[in-house]
Amino acid sequence: MLEITYRAVEGVAGPLMFLKGIPNVSIGEIVRITVGGEQRIGQVIEMKEDLQVVQVFGGTSGVSKNTEVQVTGEAMKTPVSEDMFGRIFDGFGNPIDDKPPVRGGERKEVSGAPINPTARAYPQEFIETGISAIDGLFSLVRGQKLPVFSGSGLPHNQLIAQIVRQARIPGQEEGFGVILAGIGVNAEEAEFFRRSFQSKEVMKRTIIFMNLMSDPTVERLLTPRIALTVAEYLAFEKGYHILVLLTDMTNYCEALREVSMARGETPARRGYPGYMYTDLASLYERSGRIAGKQGSITTIPVISMPDYDITHPIPDLTGFITEGQIVLSQEMHIKNIYPPLDILPSLSRLMKDGVGASSTRGDHLKVSDAVYSAYAKGKNAMDLSLIMGEETLTREERSYLAFADSLEHRFISQGETERRAINQTLDLALELLKSVG
Repeated sequence: MLEITYRAVEGVAGPLMFLKGIPNVSIGEIVRITVGGEQRIGQVIEMKEDLQVVQVFGGTSGVSKNTEVQVTGEAMKTPVSEDMFGRIFDGFGNPIDDKPPVRGGERKEVSGAPINPTARAYPQEFIETGISAIDGLFSLVRGQKLPVFSGSGLPHNQLIAQIVRQARIPGQEEGFGVILAGIGVNAEEAEFFRRSFQSKEVMKRTIIFMNLMSDPTVERLLTPRIALTVAEYLAFEKGYHILVLLTDMTNYCEALREVSMARGETPARRGYPGYMYTDLASLYERSGRIAGKQGSITTIPVISMPDYDITHPIPDLTGFITEGQIVLSQEMHIKNIYPPLDILPSLSRLMKDGVGASSTRGDHLKVSDAVYSAYAKGKNAMDLSLIMGEETLTREERSYLAFADSLEHRFISQGETERRAINQTLDLALELLKSVG
């Protein structure tokens, strides 16, 4: 399509630019903006009579009524290729690892679409993370959406990095890949992820997208879409089983709120737009398995809960869309337990379909249920001992109290580089359960 240049800027507001009088423009269309010799990309997100609202990736600084705008007639696309494994990209999909651009692949629209429910295959088959609490008690299943609910100061990045390094499908090492999308991370976090994945064995099956806190806020809306577009290509066209980790989706939602406010929309709960549920669902529902397709997409989004509030709109809405949650605990972190997983509110609703004799072990669910039951009794005993003193507990309550302590320090607690196979995890759980009969 012939690109036509206009000078039609009506005004700017935050990351948004308003155009007037450009004919035949559609929502989702990409425009190129030239500011002082620099070219930026924008996307039409709303039409108001003869006014077009464009979110500008790169910021609106320097944009004026004389700014040149080119209409491309195309939607936002990103390169996709198997050659992206082992590479690091920015939030736009541009290489930042001092290597040449990816060649020989295709270009796909980043908007994507949720998988049609009638085409979905039911998520099943176990993904081993090597972390005992996750694998043993709230197992990750291929095609699942399982968020991590964290809080300020908790080591969710360390947990995510450990999952990237250790995750595998038992008995199927080939055809498994990991995509990590950092959304609004600071420079220290970005460097941590780079250091964590220096191993050639890890990087050869890993793709990293890194959107920094210093990048324009609106770019955070693009990063997870690019990551999921690449995942869709690898999973449903090339047959890979892809694990996508999105950290931190709270930063994504803050960017969504900023754009909504710039558009002058009426805010909903705590200032977030009323369509935030739909927007999050449009991302999360791109995960899953498709009937007749070999590959799958499994997603772990990380949500930093403001003030550790699990009822905050972001974790609350995420919980409605996803199939369980992994909850990190400030109390466990204070006890110096890593990973600081709070196992009682954590669950995987699809666990029963991914474990058992054919994938993990025949006694897996029974062991998991027994651990939950005994730990809940141990936590009750902990509460009683704090109120009334440990000497007032019965012998049985003391045994459950000792079990809870052992579970926290021997089963949940695990080194950042320690990888436990599922049999090791279940054997350890059975050993600890012997203390309570």
